[in-house]
Amino acid sequence: MKLEVNEYTFEIELENNTSAKAFKEYVSKEKRVLSLDDYGNFEKVGDLGTILPRNDKTLTTKEGDIILYLGNKLCLYYNQNTWDFTKLGHIKDTTYLKEALGKGSVTVTLYME
Repeated sequence: MKLEVNEYTFEIELENNTSAKAFKEYVSKEKRVLSLDDYGNFEKVGDLGTILPRNDKTLTTKEGDIILYLGNKLCLYYNQNTWDFTKLGHIKDTTYLKEALGKGSVTVTLYME
């Protein structure tokens, strides 16, 4: 899976759980364009536009984690946080992630190659 934001493209490695499988199916149908807002200076979060199955457990995130929150929110982490949520995947190379995300809201595009 690929994620594009502000002219940067990142490859996502998906987790092996029912949530990630449903997420892959959702993105496989068509490119998904999402608006993500900054929250707490550690993540960008936005409405996914669908409800996915949850596999919540207490996790401490790291830069590049793709998280499902409440079954319908997509969170893209650029710093650490600990909470109960479902990990969908992780960006393989986060070298330019913070630069790509910038400050405030961003629009991201998710698609399968």
